[in-house]
Amino acid sequence: MTPASPPPVGRAARLRLRHSLQVATRGADLLDRQLHLLQSELERRRQAEATARTAWEARVREARTWLRRGLLLGGENALRTASRVSAADVTVEWSDSLGVRHPGRVTVSVGIRAASEAAPGNTALVHARTAYAAAVAAAAEYGTATAACRMIEARVRSTRLRVRALRRLRIPRLQQSLAAIELSLEQSEHEDAIRRRWAAKSAGSGG
Repeated sequence: MTPASPPPVGRAARLRLRHSLQVATRGADLLDRQLHLLQSELERRRQAEATARTAWEARVREARTWLRRGLLLGGENALRTASRVSAADVTVEWSDSLGVRHPGRVTVSVGIRAASEAAPGNTALVHARTAYAAAVAAAAEYGTATAACRMIEARVRSTRLRVRALRRLRIPRLQQSLAAIELSLEQSEHEDAIRRRWAAKSAGSGG
């Protein structure tokens, strides 16, 4: 590491350091408040993510239950017929929370069976298809909630790092430099006062 350069000397430099210290302190305070808000938002998002996961897992369990019933009633051939649907379409709208852009509302258009395709062989497979469509929608909600949560987590981490950099590095260095320059100015003023006193004494004795 290279040695730190000596602090600037002079009253103007002291004013600049005081201003920089005020700016850094105010910035750290603002980031602290932002971090608190982000952490609250992250907690809310984590709860939403947990709720979405629970809903998705429930939909999957329900769909598998109906599928097993349908297979028992109609066999594998009935499943192949029932599975011929178009792909689902997922649309995600983006939102902003405390300056963090993340996935927001999600819309799912589930796959549909073409009119020319045969209907499922039994009622259980009809229910299974509906249940799997609900599971797809729940999966999209869960994925969106997870993505939003991760993005806010990333902002929490970066904001925390910025606060630490200010509190542990920037502000202490500014305080140290300011203390050094104030000490230097104090010594200089003290020396000037001594010189003035000596000059006054010399002038008095010469008269």
